[in-house]
Amino acid sequence: MSEIKLTFPDGTVKEFDQGTTTLDVAKSISTSLGKNAIAGKLNDTLIDVERPIKQDGKIEIITGKDDEDSLKVLRNTASLVFSAAAKNFKTDLHFGEKQANDDGFYVDTDDKEQITVDELDSIAESMNKVIKKNDKVERTLMDKDELVKMFKDDPYKSSLLGAIDSVQVPVYKLDDFIDFGYDAVLPNIKNLKHFKLLSVAGAYWQGKSSNPMLQRIYGTAFFKQEDLDADMKRRAEIKERDHRTIGRELDLFFVDPEVGAGLPYWMPNGATIRRVIERYIIDKEVAWGYQHVYTPILMNLNTYKTSGHWDHYREDMFPPMDMGDGEMLELRPMNCPSHIQIYKHHTRSYRELPVRIAELGMMHRYEKSGALSGLQRVREMTLNDGHTFVALDQIQEEFKRTLQLMVEVYKDFDITDYSFRLSYRDPANTEKYFDDDEMWNRSQSMLKAAMDDLGLDYYEAEGEAAFYGPKLDVQTKTALGNDETLSTIQLDFMQPEKFKLTYVGSDGEEHRPVMIHRGIVSTMERFIAYLIEIYKGAFPTWLAPTQVRIIPVNKKFHQNYAENLLAELRKKNIRATIDDRDEKMGYKIRDAQTMKIPYTAVVGDDEMADATVSVRKYGEENSETEYVGMFVDSVKADVNNYSRKAEGK
Repeated sequence: MSEIKLTFPDGTVKEFDQGTTTLDVAKSISTSLGKNAIAGKLNDTLIDVERPIKQDGKIEIITGKDDEDSLKVLRNTASLVFSAAAKNFKTDLHFGEKQANDDGFYVDTDDKEQITVDELDSIAESMNKVIKKNDKVERTLMDKDELVKMFKDDPYKSSLLGAIDSVQVPVYKLDDFIDFGYDAVLPNIKNLKHFKLLSVAGAYWQGKSSNPMLQRIYGTAFFKQEDLDADMKRRAEIKERDHRTIGRELDLFFVDPEVGAGLPYWMPNGATIRRVIERYIIDKEVAWGYQHVYTPILMNLNTYKTSGHWDHYREDMFPPMDMGDGEMLELRPMNCPSHIQIYKHHTRSYRELPVRIAELGMMHRYEKSGALSGLQRVREMTLNDGHTFVALDQIQEEFKRTLQLMVEVYKDFDITDYSFRLSYRDPANTEKYFDDDEMWNRSQSMLKAAMDDLGLDYYEAEGEAAFYGPKLDVQTKTALGNDETLSTIQLDFMQPEKFKLTYVGSDGEEHRPVMIHRGIVSTMERFIAYLIEIYKGAFPTWLAPTQVRIIPVNKKFHQNYAENLLAELRKKNIRATIDDRDEKMGYKIRDAQTMKIPYTAVVGDDEMADATVSVRKYGEENSETEYVGMFVDSVKADVNNYSRKAEGK
């Protein structure tokens, strides 16, 4: 019998008979490892523990620990058992795509027999029956032609089979249920003890809006009950912070697929938050030497061909618009070519550098329907964008200056949990990255030197750079636990070369500037989604849509006093309203709390007599009486201080 060579993680190489299994390999090492092995990983691909190995390669033994690979095997098994149980529950059910990942698993089903959320517990009971009845899943090979006949009435399985080139297909059997498309499942399904079916949502078949809408059933599974309990607690927190839910409750924004998926409509409350942020960032950048501009959202396609976006970014751009006379216009996916045109419009001198250009620039990205999510993934967005044109010897100082601006902005928004990532190119990926070794080595070393000079901690990530240059990404954890790029500084030697940008140096000769791309607070859409979630919708006073709600105890007797208070607040540019609805006092106060308004000011006979207000802050049970002037000044101070807590409190 032929032999194969398997290389273990520690570098050890051992020979085995061809056709040996991961289980055989594990047992050859130790009895306990054989008992604990649930899968193998051959050349970085998961395989079933009893699948014959017929080639040389790197091998890992996967055991039932709470790591990424083990959980994927467990969740693969959970999705298989779910499918078998769901098919028993609704016999006409068809199955689309499925996936196991670090957040759980999902299975797409057709909409002919809708599964409701109320039925998930019943299907979970059926899953437990399947688990109790079976010790293991039977894995075997079947001819593709035989499977095509078997699934001829299932359009989704038929389509998935059509994409498989092999003559034989690995299948998994649980009683009469047969499925395919799993890389590895548990050798003993009785180890699937701690799982939960979570929710039902819609998903287009293969993520295309032109395809049928299917149901997506979400679930998760863990090896230990305490891990499942912790995950359920985490998910409850996520649900509480979900910006889509909060946005609906506080009437901030909406997205309606009927009028345009991925195109947010900002309601007055949301528009107020956005307007405050936009005014803040413009004023901040102007104070730091940026020249704010407006540029069109349409540009000649040839410009994007010159910039390289058409070659490297075409899939994320909307189709060009043929104007009928040979002119092709493109909705811009990036603002940098627009700011390059601003720079080029005048002859530049070394005395002008750095030239800092900024804009709240609207962009459009061709996102697939399945990827859209609230404000975080949209098709139209407004980026807090900026581009600085510098001489070579100004790079390091301008980089530091931009980073200082970022940190100052983070302080005002009370953002403290972030880290720095230096993103480099992958030298082997010549298709994605501009092919100029000298440029890449030079620019990457400059960014690294600047970070070292500032004494900041950072980590390095190969393959995360923009196609035109390396960058510093500021990474933050969202309230939902996702890693997200909040800000970025990108070094670019390529675009000035492509567009032949110049400045006249002190020697009277033309020189090539270097371009620094930077975004301080990402897009307005993504940044506000981030803020909604970290604040849970309870915005600090300076950002809150309504900062003060005034409630007259009796509209007939106290309305004029309430209106005078409103006028005093508005003189100080404080956003205030009067709740003069014909509702009970308790209801109005609860509603102000529900809408997360920072200050509720109740006025009645006592307040009129003493020129005071009864003030209740959001989240507090008790009210305090304050003189009108002192109250107005304290709210104004709260706004001016960006709602920071006083030292020691």
